[in-house]
Parts: sequence; C-alpha cells; structure tokens
Amino acid sequence: MFGKVLVANRGEIAIRVFRALRELGIESVAVYSDADKDAPFVSYADEAYTLGEGAASETYLVVDKIIDVAKRSGAEAIHPGYGFLAENSTFAQTCQDEGIIFIGPPPGAIDAMGSKTNSRELMKAAGVPIVPGTTEPVATVDDARKIINDDIGYPIAVKAAGGGGGKGFRVALTEDELAEAFEGAAREGEKFFGDPTVYLERYLPNPRHVEVQIIADNEGNIVHLGERDCSVQRRHQKLIEEAPAPAVDDALRARMGEIGIEAARAVGYRSAGTIEGLLQDGEYFFLEMNTRVQVEHCVTEEVTGIDIVKEQIRIAGGEPLSFTQDDVQLRGHSIECRINFEDAAKNFAPAPGKIGVYHEPSGPGVRVDSGVVAGSEISPLYDPMAAKLIVWDKDRESATKRMLRALAEFEIDAKTLIPFHIGLLSTKQWADGETCKDLTEDKKWLKQFAFDKPAKPVEGEEEVEKVTKSYMVEVSGKRYDVKVTGEAGGGGGAAAAIAKKPKRGDRAAGSNGASSESLVSPLQGTVLKVSVEAGAEVSEGDVMFIIEAMKMENEITAHRSGKVEELSAGEGAAVSAGDTLAIIK
Repeated sequence: MFGKVLVANRGEIAIRVFRALRELGIESVAVYSDADKDAPFVSYADEAYTLGEGAASETYLVVDKIIDVAKRSGAEAIHPGYGFLAENSTFAQTCQDEGIIFIGPPPGAIDAMGSKTNSRELMKAAGVPIVPGTTEPVATVDDARKIINDDIGYPIAVKAAGGGGGKGFRVALTEDELAEAFEGAAREGEKFFGDPTVYLERYLPNPRHVEVQIIADNEGNIVHLGERDCSVQRRHQKLIEEAPAPAVDDALRARMGEIGIEAARAVGYRSAGTIEGLLQDGEYFFLEMNTRVQVEHCVTEEVTGIDIVKEQIRIAGGEPLSFTQDDVQLRGHSIECRINFEDAAKNFAPAPGKIGVYHEPSGPGVRVDSGVVAGSEISPLYDPMAAKLIVWDKDRESATKRMLRALAEFEIDAKTLIPFHIGLLSTKQWADGETCKDLTEDKKWLKQFAFDKPAKPVEGEEEVEKVTKSYMVEVSGKRYDVKVTGEAGGGGGAAAAIAKKPKRGDRAAGSNGASSESLVSPLQGTVLKVSVEAGAEVSEGDVMFIIEAMKMENEITAHRSGKVEELSAGEGAAVSAGDTLAIIK
C-alpha cells in the first residue's frame, strides 16, 4: 500500500479522500490555488502546496504543476476526485509515464468512455441498449438538421462529445431552436472540456435518470453496487439523489447491473465507475459512463456499507476487491441533497459570497460531506456545491422525514438550496416517486424560495476588523501553519491590517443600476454572449446575455419590453452582482 497520496482536487471531495487515506494510515498531500489558501481542505491534509494564482485553468487543471508537486512531496499516487483532471486520459498517462500511480481507470478506458460518441459506438457493438441518435460527431447545424429530419425527429438533445455533469447539454424542442442549442452545446464543450464536438440523441422528455455503480479490480473481478436515482435536476445537473431507485425492482436491478458490468468489461475497466442511463416505460438505455467516483457515491455507500473511495485506493495499490457480488446487499434507503450556494428563486443563479453562521446537522443516520466552515468564502471561480447532506433510514418515507429534519437543523447564513430542498421533499410528487421535473422548471413555484437576507459578498461589504494569532506561510511553494505568541495588532500586524472595503451603498450609482430601465446582473461572472444589439426592440423574457459563473451558464433575460438604448457590458466583460448590463426604455 502507498505511504503518501496527493489529492488533485479541492473542497468536500478532497476532504472525503483525505479521510479515507487517514483511516488507511496513508499520508496525504493537498494542492490549492491562492483563492483556496484558507479553505478547510488545505489544513486537513498532512502537507499542502500552492498552485499559484488564477482560475482552475491556471491551477487545478495544469498537469505539469500537479506532477511537480507529487514529485517534490514524494507522493507515490494521485487521487483526482471528480471534475478537473479526473477523466483526463492525458493526465492519467502522464502519471503512468512519471512512475506515479493514478487512482482511477487505465488511460485507455478513460479514452474509450470519455468521448460520448465513442462510448455509444462501443456499447452498441457490445449489445448494450443506447438512446437513439448518432454515434458519430455532427459537424454543422445543417448536418444536424438533415439527420434529425431524416432519422431521429424532435425534440432533440445536442450534447458535447466530451461533456458530463450537465455541461454541454442543450435541448431543441423544435427546428427553430436547433441552431441555438447546437451553438450552446459546442461552446460549453470547448470551454469545459476543450472539445467543441457535438452529437445528437433523441430527447426523452421526462425519463428517470438512473445510474449503476460498478467497481473493478486488476484481476478481472467486476461487481455492481446497485443503482441510484438522480432524476431531480436543474439544467440537466443533479440536485437530489437516492438509493435504491424507487422505480426499480429486483429483476430490473439485476438486468441494469449486468449492463453495467458488460460495459465495464468491454473497455477493460478498473477502479470505481458509473454507468448512467435513462429509464423510460420499463426500458433502460445507456447514456454514458463516468470514469471516476461520483458526487453521489455516498448514498450507495450508505445502503451497501461499502467504502467506495477506500476500494479505489486499495485497487490502485494492487489489492483485489474485498467482496464479491453475493456480498452486496442493499439495506434501507439513503437520500442526498446537494447544498449548492444558489438562489432557486432566480433560476438557480449562483450565489458566491462569505458564509457567516454555519452549523451542520447531526443525529442518527445523518452524514455531512462538507468543504466549508463559518467564515469560508464561496468563490465564483468554482462549482457552487460546497457540501452534501446524506441521510439513511429503514425505507424511503422514513429517510425523507429524516432528511427534512436534518435540513431544518442545517444553519447557513448564506443563500443555499436548503429551502428549495425542504419545499420539494414536502410535495406529493416526491412522495409518489415522480421526477419532479415540473417543479424544478416552474419559475412561479420557485419564487417562494426567494431570500430576504443576501449572503455577504466576496467583495463590497464592510469587513469587520479581527485579530488572530495563527498564520500561514509559504516557503518554496509549500504551506506551513505557524502560531505567533503575543499581540497581533499594531502598525504592521497582518491580521489587524485588514482593509475596510466600501459598503455596497457607497459605490458609484452607475454600478448597480437602480432605475426600472436598467437591466442589472443578478450575479458575479463573465459575459459569454450578448444576444442583442443596441437599438433592438425586445420583449420581456427575451434572452439578452449569457453570463458564466461558478462553472454554469446563466441566461439573463429582459426585465421589461422596450428598446435597448444602451449595452453596458460586452462579451468577455467581468461583471458583479448589481452591475448594469443594459438600459431598456
């Protein structure tokens, strides 16, 4: 087994892996960007090294930086978590070339399943049912239009070939919407995965999203750990997951498990992985394979008693699976709610900012996987999910009641989806095991979760002067925590030198567009696209801007009908919440 492992990730998943390493008696190494220097995961690890300034593309996604830290720290292996480099075959191959163990599948398996078009072709050849559509990339909108009209029909899903996690997924209900969907999927594919290639699938309007957890060792043993239902989503990204799935019986579970095992065997898989699929009218279709541990692996751990992350680490260390298929028994029911820092009332707009009060729930059957504490800042640079609340109980009804209790105990002085979760889990739709798609897309229903008290923003609010005697220093890129005895105040004291920033109300009036003619940005981010020109006539609800924030594209629509007198933000501009984007008269 390894003596030291580097975790090439951040937040709650980094802490989740660090905990597994600590229980296995393995030393851990963290890497962090400057924006994360005070994050809890950094101090949890045995060692920590900076990756410098910048967004993920300049820090967590830079292979050379990660490999350099692994060598300097003496780490024998790297666990990628999920996201970032987790499904990057070049990274996995580089680790192998440098003599570092990649805790995940072989590069060839990542390649085979990483491209959604390749994986669909492989699964089709292996006899695994796939959602009808193309198994080859589609080059242009005109090509797509012809294929759809000739073979597939509308509604259609346009999907990035390298996509995942809901990124690069757009739907065209009619031909009029095809060009916009094609462009959006290609743009997100390029931005998040470095690949603008797209393909087409028949869009199933209200299927259940059901996935199968598989795990395979180096000796050819492959088992499945049952299924998870992840049907409650917004923008094709998961919000609530549960295991087992309410619409799956023993016979269907066995059939889906075999599909998962055959899919893994077809690509010589090793480690943990997930076969995602769509369940419609009793038919199960292969959607894609995620070649990594999933965000929602926790619910499977709760109902099986198997620590998936530890199994990943043991397998990478050359050990066989510690159990067989016959050992896998599903007991009780588990539910996970993603604690995203989003405003459900504003179409799930990201809500970065500083957390004030933070108290996690506890008690029987309650688990919290978190990457934040009181005082943590939710950066607009990264995903808005900062914690996961997981519960277990004897059955689905009991687990739902336990989750509602735990959500009510979860105290966070910031905008999160906690009120939304409480509202949705209290509905008849949830009780009846429906997908709840009508609720997550009903803006009127979502309006009830508006917040009166906004989160303290990263910039703009007056900060309270505080004194501390604990400091962090970096020497040659490695982090050290030190304590200074005595008063930290005075002219040069670091803690006492916190600058007071202007209150939001003290900013220039032009920065927060208070008039009814001003369309203001509801969030902080980067303008990806401006859909109108100055002088154009718009109707209320027309999409005017697309702003990317916290790895999500957000459509900003006209708040009134009228003429666009002025555009105040162009493509590529950085905007803050409250900034004027346009004037509509």
